[in-house]
Parts: sequence; structure tokens; C-alpha cells
Amino acid sequence: MSQLSDLLFETRIAAESFAEYLSGGRLRLGVTGLSRSGKTVFITALVQQLTRALAAGAGRRTALPLFRVLAEDRLQNAHLDPQPDYGVPRFAYEEHLGALTGLDRHWPNSTRRISELRVSLEYKRKSTSMFSRSGTARLDIDIVDYPGEWLLDLPLLEKSYARWSRETLETSSAAARASIAAEWRGANALIDPLARFKEPTAQHLASLFTQYLRHAKTDRFALSTLPPGRFLMPGDLEGSPMLNFAPLVVEEGAALPARSLALEMERRYEAYKAQIVKPFFRDHFARLDRQIVLVDALAALNSGPAAVRDMETALTEVLTAFRTGRSNLLSSIFRPKIDKILFAATKADHLHHTSHDRLEGILRLLTSRAIARAEGVGARIDVIALAAVRATREAVVKHDGETLQAIVGTPIAGERIGLDAFDGLAEGAIFPGELPADPRLAFRGDALAVPEEEADFRFLKFRPPVAQLGRDSEPLPLPHIRLDRAMQFLLGDHLE
Repeated sequence: MSQLSDLLFETRIAAESFAEYLSGGRLRLGVTGLSRSGKTVFITALVQQLTRALAAGAGRRTALPLFRVLAEDRLQNAHLDPQPDYGVPRFAYEEHLGALTGLDRHWPNSTRRISELRVSLEYKRKSTSMFSRSGTARLDIDIVDYPGEWLLDLPLLEKSYARWSRETLETSSAAARASIAAEWRGANALIDPLARFKEPTAQHLASLFTQYLRHAKTDRFALSTLPPGRFLMPGDLEGSPMLNFAPLVVEEGAALPARSLALEMERRYEAYKAQIVKPFFRDHFARLDRQIVLVDALAALNSGPAAVRDMETALTEVLTAFRTGRSNLLSSIFRPKIDKILFAATKADHLHHTSHDRLEGILRLLTSRAIARAEGVGARIDVIALAAVRATREAVVKHDGETLQAIVGTPIAGERIGLDAFDGLAEGAIFPGELPADPRLAFRGDALAVPEEEADFRFLKFRPPVAQLGRDSEPLPLPHIRLDRAMQFLLGDHLE
């Protein structure tokens, strides 16, 4: 951005923040995470817990003991309101809840576009204040959801085309990526970047590059650092020149010939940043107050130490784009900052509770560099293992005379143990293995202490639990693991 556009941007953010401050209590919560980390499920479960807590009765205080406004019986009302940003699609809460709680219960579709939802809470203050003489108050929570693939585009704002090309080519030569990048790298080696631009050449290179990114994202590799994100989820930009570029070997600061392939690739890269990445950062990221970053650490562990190290790099890069720092009255009015960030290892229900602390330890090590940066500017950080919707329960089983701590759930149709496949109807008891006590082992291999014959099915995919209905015949809040702890950290201080 030019200095003038930067100034206009900051002025606009300050004006919007001041207007929001005058309108009353409002909190913008960003829900981010890498692909398949459970963002849609988290938001759906969070909203259901908030809006159905009172209808579910006093039992919800027991189910959410750490969410103090509810545990202390101070929550008076909670409901959905129209979102303030009419130009942003609404988060399809009702559709996603129906997927989780219907007769053919299944996990909702992954996030494919940005969306928002507003939840309004009315609560009793612990003490009256100049802003609420009656002791009652209202908090509007604007939840911002967006695809995980877009998250990793933000560091591109600080990178030139030459630097991004160099880093991408270097990364693709690593052992974990070399085989899936071979076809694209081979075609790239035959290209003269300074030759005259031809559209078929650009499209061919972009197609092979995109194919490499898609392979890297699959469960087998579970790699995380895969920008540009829109290459994996183009939407209505499919076929646009902004999605038809690829890295080339070019020197930083070199003068590229007119009408050359390298010059056109550089222009498309800069257009991608200017017309896709910057507006996303400006309109959404820069206005967040709180942030939760969901991480599917189990998928990376299943794929091996290369995937774990790649996830560490991705999480560190992501945090460089956040506006972090301790909020005060002036910053709340004129310049919002993210003052709390929660890193959450999802799918904790795929492990026995005895491994939950170890999962948190692995995530804390994964995010240690990012946490150090955020804490250095005053933001509060926490790390937890959670399951926004708990799909399993725990049991003790006997196997070959040995007592094992197992989890029990209904595996999704097609999941296998050895030669046996589940039909999606019957429950199964599975021993998922134990995570290492030393989280550093996750970066070196042999992360899971599981029997060799079970190494290929450590983490099965389970169907959502059967929903229980309340007196109004509507689904009661779904079971969870530590969702109340997440709610208290992200929202609790605004509900005192």
C-alpha cells in the first residue's frame, strides 16, 4: 500500500471503531484455522451452546461449569440478530446444525467462503457501572468465519514476487514435497522466464503448480504451507488471470523485459495481493478483537514429522499478520487490536483423556514461536485441546488379556480396521494410541506409541453423536470437551 492509502485505511478503521464503541458492547471474534480443522463445527457448537443454554435448563450450568456468566446464573437471554455487514454472506447456522443433529447426522460441509453471524447476549453485570445503571447489559458477538486456505495468504503482503518464488521453489525441493512437485518443477526447469509471454504457457505452469498444491493438502501428506490459498478454492475467480501464475526463477530487484513471461507472472501475483489479499485483510482481519486458531494437529501427526514441522512454519507465518496487543480504552475506541488469541487442538475426542495434556503440549511447542511474538506485544495467549462436538465416549476394553483405555463411537461408513469396514451404523471401540510425553518426539517421528499392526488406523473418523431433544422438540446443546473453557477465555471478561 502507498502511504496515502495506508493513512486512509487507518482513518477509516478508527472512524468505524469509534462508531461501534458509541453503539454499545460489541466483540468481533475471528475463527480461523488451517483446512479441515473444524471451524464450521466450532462456530455451530458455540452458537448452539449460547442460544440454547437457557432452554436446556439448569443442567447446562453443569455442562458448562467454566463459562461463568452461565454458571453464576447471570445470562438472561441469548439470540441471533441480523449481522451488521450486509455485503458478507450469513453463516448458515441452521443448515449446519441440521446436518449435525438430523436423522442422517453428518459433519457439515467445510468453509468455502467468508461469512458472519451475530449472537446477542443479555446478562446481569456483577456490579453496576456508569454505562448500565440497572446492572444489566448487552453484548453483540460478531463471529467471522473464513476458509483456512485464505489464512496463509496474509504473509504474501510482505513478499515480492521474486522472494515468494524463491521460497516456494526451495520448499518444494524438500523431501516431503519433492515427489509431488516433480512434474511442475520439471516443466518449470524447461521455461525461460525472460522469453516472450504466451498465455498457454502460463496456464500450463499454473495448472501444474495448482496440482502440486492439491496433492500436498491430501490426508497422505497433510502439509499446511500452501499459498496462494485461492488456487485451492477459486470460487467465482476460476479462470481469472489472477489465478494463473506460478513461481519462476527471477532475481530480486531485476528489471524484467517488457512482455516477458516473468513480468506478466509478477503482475498477476501483485494483482492477486492487491485485489484479493489486501481487501480481505482490510475489511476483516484488521477489525478483529479476539482470535481463535483451530489446529488439526492429529492429521499432521498421522502424516509424520515433516507435516508437523510444516504446520509449525504455517502457524508462525500466520501470526505475523494479526494486529496484536493489549487493549485499553483508547485502542478500543480508535484502534482495535487482538488482545487474546486461543490456539485450540481440535478433535480431542479422538484420543483418550489421558493424552489430552500431551496434545496440548504438542500444540504449545508447535506455536511457541508465534506465542512468543504475540505475548511480546501484550496479547494474552492460551492453548487447549478441545472437541466442539464430542463424537465419542470412553471405555475400558480387554484385548489379548490386556486392559486398554479405548474410545467408543460410530465410525463413518467406509472407515476401516484391518480388513473390516464400518457401515456407519454400528459403534466400535478403538484404541487410538498414546501421544508421547515429550512433545519434541512429534517433530522427529514415532510420535504415537501404538502397536505396529495398528499404525494405519490410529484416528478414525466418527459420525456426530445422536442429538437429544428438549421439551420444545429442538436439539439440546451437543456434548463437548472444554468448549466452556474456550468460551470463558474468549468472551468471559466482556460478560462481567
